[in-house]
Amino acid sequence: CLCCSDAVLSVWFETQADFAPYFYDNGPYSNNGNLALFSLSEDTQVGTQIYCLNGTDPEGQEVRYGVSFDPGSKEYFRVDPKSGVITLVEKLDREKQDSIDVSISITDGRSKTTESGSSIYKVEAVDRDAGSGGSVTFFLQMQQVSLFTIDRHSGVLRIKSGEMLDYEKTKTHFVTVIAKDGGGDYNGKEQFMSSSATLTVNVIDAQDTPPSFIGTPYFGYVYEISEEGSEIFTVVAEDGDVGKPNPIQYSFDGGDDGVFGINKTSGCIFLLTNPINLRREIFNIKVRASEVSPEGKLLDYGYTTVVIRVVDLNNNPPTFYGENGPQNMFELTIYEHPPEGEILRGLKITVNDSDQGSNAKFNLRLIGPGRMLRVVPQTVLNEAQVTILVDDSAAMDYEKHQFLTYKLLAVEIDTPERFSATADIIIHLLDTNDNAPKFSLEYYIARIPENSPGGSNVVSVTAADPDSGSWGEVKYSIYGSGADLFLIQPASGIIYTQPWASLDAEVRSKYNFYVKAEDAEGKYSLAEVFVTVLDLNDHPPAFNQNFLEKTMVIGAPVKIEAIDDDAEVPNNVIEYAIMNAEPDNNIFDINSDTGEIKLKSYIKSMAIIQNITKKRDYTWSLVVQARDRGQPSFSTTAVVKIGITEAVRGPLGSFIMQNRNNPLQVLGTIVGFISLMVMVTVIISTATFMRNKKSNRILPNRRIRRRHQPQRQHLWSFKNPFRTPDSTRERFTASDEEQAPETIGENVNYNNNLSNVVRHWSPLPPPPSAPSLPPPLPAYFPGERQWVIPTVSATVVPKPRKKMVNDRQDTVNRALVSELKMRLEQKRMMSP
Repeated sequence: CLCCSDAVLSVWFETQADFAPYFYDNGPYSNNGNLALFSLSEDTQVGTQIYCLNGTDPEGQEVRYGVSFDPGSKEYFRVDPKSGVITLVEKLDREKQDSIDVSISITDGRSKTTESGSSIYKVEAVDRDAGSGGSVTFFLQMQQVSLFTIDRHSGVLRIKSGEMLDYEKTKTHFVTVIAKDGGGDYNGKEQFMSSSATLTVNVIDAQDTPPSFIGTPYFGYVYEISEEGSEIFTVVAEDGDVGKPNPIQYSFDGGDDGVFGINKTSGCIFLLTNPINLRREIFNIKVRASEVSPEGKLLDYGYTTVVIRVVDLNNNPPTFYGENGPQNMFELTIYEHPPEGEILRGLKITVNDSDQGSNAKFNLRLIGPGRMLRVVPQTVLNEAQVTILVDDSAAMDYEKHQFLTYKLLAVEIDTPERFSATADIIIHLLDTNDNAPKFSLEYYIARIPENSPGGSNVVSVTAADPDSGSWGEVKYSIYGSGADLFLIQPASGIIYTQPWASLDAEVRSKYNFYVKAEDAEGKYSLAEVFVTVLDLNDHPPAFNQNFLEKTMVIGAPVKIEAIDDDAEVPNNVIEYAIMNAEPDNNIFDINSDTGEIKLKSYIKSMAIIQNITKKRDYTWSLVVQARDRGQPSFSTTAVVKIGITEAVRGPLGSFIMQNRNNPLQVLGTIVGFISLMVMVTVIISTATFMRNKKSNRILPNRRIRRRHQPQRQHLWSFKNPFRTPDSTRERFTASDEEQAPETIGENVNYNNNLSNVVRHWSPLPPPPSAPSLPPPLPAYFPGERQWVIPTVSATVVPKPRKKMVNDRQDTVNRALVSELKMRLEQKRMMSP
């Protein structure tokens, strides 16, 4: 088995050699460096330390300094080889010699560098002219100025200060030297003559360059199927001194761990052991290439690094392990809705790939329903402990999934083979009581006929709890102000009426209450029940009186009215009809809807009435029927006595018209009427004065007997104390409407076997409507109070009626006239 590391390696390569030492540069007026551009006063005393050579070796070796002069020249200076201090040893005379040529050197014991300034060649030129025309000065062409310099008087060619020759760069240099005279007159003009010559400088190679490796960087590979002695890689190095190169010898300088060897002559690196014994994936071996002198002595050397990688073959797929070895199925039982982020500790899974490096790198994925779980880590190198975390607690619901099945997938990332492995993870969920019962509807609407017997079924509600066992058993109950007449079966949810309950749509037609569904631990939900009591046609129409007297003016109708106490249409809708009329049956019409009675259209005067009847009495008796539209239909009749008269001003005019043939009776009646009116006026005025003296208000002039108002019709009130105001049911909320006072009248009509029926003169209740619509406004009936549409925050209130301004005197007059008219008609009927 080969070991490897997942660390990222940064590898660099270098070729090391024994580089020559060098001087530091010096600037003007500097006394430390390479002695270039240095000036010295001629009066400097002998023995003075005038300069200090200064340099270094790249490898940090100790350096030594030296100075030398051209052969035959006076040696003015001496140097301390260790410190580099230069001392003046000869007296200076500028008039004899204004410059001194000196060569300085620095060495590390192996390589020696001689600084520029050494003479290379002395150029000579002869001019046969005398005087200035025969003096010669030497110059170099511009292209050679960068490397060489020449003394213009002596013609000595030197290497320019700061430069040096390098055989490895340029083996030959061509220097053009120009010799120029001092000039003189020739043919009346000043003339300058010159000549040029080319000097060839051949550079001789010196052993100053270490060996160098060719073709770097170097990489070698060991495969896990390689054998002992297998060749891994061959390095190649050459002597840097290509003029006279020395042979190269190879060796290791570290990093081989004793498992690799190298051929000293060829540079071939080979394996010394079986790859299974290699403990690292990467080896950085430092190889040395040394020059060998003809005597066999090792000289300069260079370094390089060879990187050898142990290459793993991808021959192992990822594998999942349990506590007892390889395993491809894991099971776990937990309660539903575990906390998010919780680790499923019952799953002990390990994954491993026996390969090395990139061949052992793979991804883990969890495939299954939704995103309830996630796996950590997602990327593995070699081996890891697999952790499964809860990602979506709400989705892990026993009512939806009693068990969950996932696939744990491991897939290699960077291998051509893309080996993979899978393991099944089965998670069994245990139920908890995490659900409250839920009704099938938010509200229930039921209808039951009035007069239904006690114990009648109303509606069945249903709630379901998806929890298991006793947690899923639902118990029903009802409560609320509208639940008094109802019961519910706790197990089935059937709502029925109390055994003693009596439903009457005319008393109360609407009930609403709450139904509660609760499980064994007290979790519950609510729904509303709305019950409408359906109206039956159990009341016949009834007139206020079964004998009515009316006076009809020709051209104007009279109206009769009957009331049906049923709660809903069509049971309380009445149709009117004339059953019989005496003495003539064909002079009246009646509006079947309103009960308005009027004469036929052709009867436009009393003269027509006189032609129809020969009697002097213009009174008709009509039998009028009122029938409702219910099923079955009920009806009742009343006798209406109608006196017909012409349209005259006031009751007195009508009386005079009726008795115009008896003037004495008219006169006596008028006198009596006036006297009586005066007396009544005095009495009423006195009584009114006395009353007003005690109180500032006027009391009604007649008393209306009223009965106790029955229970008001109940309208829907969709208010749930357990719900917020934005609940859907708030749409259905309505408040009770104020009922007008009810006037009692006695019905003495014995038709349809009804006697002494008490009629409630009140607005008919609105027909039942679905709870989703707002309750309708009450119907308008003439004579009743007016209603206004409420604003957003108001309730429906009746608009107060305006007080009628009655003329008290006119009321008394009309009463007297009516009384006199009745007495006159009685006397006329009694006379022969």
